[in-house]
Amino acid sequence: MHQSVLQEEVHEEKIDLKLWRQILQFAKPYRRSFIYAITATIVMAGGDALFPYMTKVAIDNFVVPQRTDGLGWFAAAFVLLIVMQSFTVYMFINMAGKIESGITYTIRQAGFEHLHRLSFSFYDKKASGWLLARLTSDVNRLGEIVSWSLIDLLWGGAAMVFYAVVMFSMNWRLALLTVCVIPVLALVSVYFQKQILRAYRSVRRMNSKITGAFSEGIMGAATTKILSREEENLKEFEGLTSGLRASSIRAATFSALFLPIVLMLGNIATALTLWVGGNGVIAGTVTYGVLVAFVSYAMQFFDPVREIARIFAELQMAHAAAERVLGLLNTVPEIQDPPGLEGEWPPLQGGVEFENVSFAYNPQEPVLDDFNLKVEPGQTVALVGETGSGKSTIVNLVCRFYEPTSGRILIDGVDYRERPLAWLQGSLGYVLQSPHLFSGTVRDNIRYGNLQASDEEVERAAKLVNAHEFITKLSKGYDTEVGEGGGLLSTGQKQLISFARAILADPKIFVLDEATSSIDTETEMLIQDAIRTILTGRTSFIIAHRLSTVRSADVILVIRDGKVQEKGTHEELMAAKGYYYKLYTNQFLED
Repeated sequence: MHQSVLQEEVHEEKIDLKLWRQILQFAKPYRRSFIYAITATIVMAGGDALFPYMTKVAIDNFVVPQRTDGLGWFAAAFVLLIVMQSFTVYMFINMAGKIESGITYTIRQAGFEHLHRLSFSFYDKKASGWLLARLTSDVNRLGEIVSWSLIDLLWGGAAMVFYAVVMFSMNWRLALLTVCVIPVLALVSVYFQKQILRAYRSVRRMNSKITGAFSEGIMGAATTKILSREEENLKEFEGLTSGLRASSIRAATFSALFLPIVLMLGNIATALTLWVGGNGVIAGTVTYGVLVAFVSYAMQFFDPVREIARIFAELQMAHAAAERVLGLLNTVPEIQDPPGLEGEWPPLQGGVEFENVSFAYNPQEPVLDDFNLKVEPGQTVALVGETGSGKSTIVNLVCRFYEPTSGRILIDGVDYRERPLAWLQGSLGYVLQSPHLFSGTVRDNIRYGNLQASDEEVERAAKLVNAHEFITKLSKGYDTEVGEGGGLLSTGQKQLISFARAILADPKIFVLDEATSSIDTETEMLIQDAIRTILTGRTSFIIAHRLSTVRSADVILVIRDGKVQEKGTHEELMAAKGYYYKLYTNQFLED
């Protein structure tokens, strides 16, 4: 089994505040919720600090002296404190939930919009799984961190300050004893959090490899059986899972050790407070209520300490998610409109001209070199040649999915870089070899070419491309669900729907990229008839392996190694008996 090389982003141990400032920009629409949540958090921390003090008052004023004067007012104050804490907890949870869902929505919205602006070259380098992970799990993590963890961090800091203020105001000596273990606790926390973080990173890396191995094993199951590789694959998989097991045990061990150590240090502080405070009670220098309050504070004081340590660890783990999400959002589209192109532009007519165009997906492998071509409006150009000769590159350049490395492409006599992208791409119709349909009905998918089209216009487009007959035979006609990716329809049916969708947009430039190569002969005849109908009066580029589909083209270009080797009509090229003649006769004999 081939093991995929899954590259995990390497992120820093330290928190990059600039990165988080940019993430917090997405929280601006929820400023009011943040203010309410912060206010509730600070009030809640103050209330937490008051409960032990109220216990001290009750013991010193009512229990020890055994009297009830003022007990009613004390009970009322205690009930009021409970009501206030209940309300602040409600506010905190409510506001934090709104912030989380709001930030997640805002980042995803920004990401989805940005993906539509990015150029085709971006998608050449990024797999769909890479993008989905960033807009789902990574964005979820950021929403949780910003809404809950940062507010919890504020609560931890505020609670420690309030506890310390109350303790020092009651008895500074006992207060020093309570906080004396904090430096040791800080050192222990830093060490363990680094070890836990390192171990969990290893777990995530190993988990990514195992996921890749699972995927390859499932997709390549038939190949594995044919080559009798089951035993070897199992051994390789056992190696991966053994590594995951070792990393998981290491992470679990450090996590299991950390909490008892924190509890032990907290108990040491509590024991010191109880010992010294107890002696003070015996000596009469400390009241019994103060001692009970200090024991409570000593036990409570380390809750926010543990919480802060946990949040810093989460921030470090979430830092990678922030880098990945912002890496996506900060990607600059390679093709974008220059400033000043707003306003109305004359309708596109369909004239296309390549002037000394060269292009390469990467500098070491040029695809086109000094390519020239002139297409008049309404002309049909067929591109023929071997796989990798540059046919799809030519039409992708026409559509401005990519731009020339050098040279110019003119649309209606003007360099198309001097016009908005929407001016050209709003006048394009593109039918691929493997058409993509969206989940929804047949009608929805055809209307995708023109969202304002009426039902009558949708059906007229379907009739033009010979799709109406098969659509009406479906269980619910035009309202039949096509399934994810059109999985409930055949390839030929999807192709006809994609033709109807394209024609509904009324494009001036039409591109057919291997549009009949994966369908049966009967459906191909329907599509050939549809092509003759829809290409009338439109500039069109046809890429086809089946040369029978290009016989009626105005011009046939034979492309080899990014250059035009032959040019002419079908009859002219057949008479020349060159490379096209050989291709056609060989394919005719095969058929």
